[in-house]
Amino acid sequence: MKKVAEITLIFWIMKICATTLGETAGDMLSMTFNIGYGLSSVILLSFFVITLIAQLFSKKYHPVLYWSVILTTSTAGTTISDYMDRTLGFGYAKGSMLLIFMLISILVLWYKIEKSLSVENISSFRPETFYWFTILISNTLGTALGDYLADDSGLGFGGGALLIGSSILGVVLLHFYTKISKVILFWIAFVLTRPFGATFGDLLTKPTEKGGFNLGTIGSSSVLFTILILLVIYSIFIEKRKTHQVDKND
Repeated sequence: MKKVAEITLIFWIMKICATTLGETAGDMLSMTFNIGYGLSSVILLSFFVITLIAQLFSKKYHPVLYWSVILTTSTAGTTISDYMDRTLGFGYAKGSMLLIFMLISILVLWYKIEKSLSVENISSFRPETFYWFTILISNTLGTALGDYLADDSGLGFGGGALLIGSSILGVVLLHFYTKISKVILFWIAFVLTRPFGATFGDLLTKPTEKGGFNLGTIGSSSVLFTILILLVIYSIFIEKRKTHQVDKND
């Protein structure tokens, strides 16, 4: 029985919403509440481990549990990236390069052991473990890359979001109009949605003089959390309808 969400348009909308919320909520904890990047990383990683263990030992796909893990990887990824880039002094560019190396390494290891990177039918412990740690690294990378595009590249928040958004659109076109592996395109899109969320999160929270919408971390997080909850409720309804249909056919 499948353990992860089906890849649909709703999946990608929820993914972008969750990653954007991860950016704003991570910043809210570390900066607005002044907890600091190090302690915030420990707290959010603890939540990630708790939700991950629950997800790994569940018997089937549960929307609330699945998206809770996605959200905790997003918030943890935000604070881990900030800790690497700012507290440890790696900077956005070096931090991004290190995380790209880590991401490629885990994908290569995953493929070498499992002979596949497909996420369509994940139902056992080992591939699902690879799946979640790949997501954690990609979300951490997304924060670093998004911050680099927004702060150091000269593109600004709007320009960074536009660049990543255009790249995602390019992946969508490749999906429909080429024979490039759908698995490869999925993981490219998955990685790209994180910096898009990170950059979009910055666009929402930063002051207007820096090119943002000045909603603040608390206001942005509240709005995004509400949207995500509504989408999760919709996902639960869809899953129950599918289960009812299967039972009816049997």
